[in-house]
Amino acid sequence: MKPNLPNAEALLSDLAIQLKPLIKPETALVGIHSGGVWLLDRLLPILGADIPHGVLDVSFYRDDFQQRGLHTEPKPSQINFDVKDRHIILVDDVFYTGRTIRAAMNELFDYGRPASISLAVLVNRGGRELPIAPQISTYEIDLPINSNLQLLRKEDGSFYLQLEESV
Repeated sequence: MKPNLPNAEALLSDLAIQLKPLIKPETALVGIHSGGVWLLDRLLPILGADIPHGVLDVSFYRDDFQQRGLHTEPKPSQINFDVKDRHIILVDDVFYTGRTIRAAMNELFDYGRPASISLAVLVNRGGRELPIAPQISTYEIDLPINSNLQLLRKEDGSFYLQLEESV
């Protein structure tokens, strides 16, 4: 039996509410391709478009790159601000094993040494494999290992969550 999934648009609003008090002059937001970048694009007008921000595609930084390969064409990472001494908030859609976030932190350090790194996600689906966890999560659900939870966009740009069972 598939669980009822929450409204992704409502979760986005909750995420903005949780992030707003954390935005200070030394804060920067970094979205992780692809869902985290989608969220970042929607969060910036709510939180303030003048917040330093960037995007990461961690494809080549993943420790499981040999097994996973590339499923889509890599997008260039864009960090157009000085990372040094910034409080970075990584934004991603669904937190699972922690490997994507580990890869994002490795790539981020190539740009400089931030003062701190926090993680904000829409959904924490359980299944953590590394000692990495989101500091901000709008929804938590434990899913079996053969489940794939994805954030998707409709043609009008609105978000929804989809759960698929792999064989």
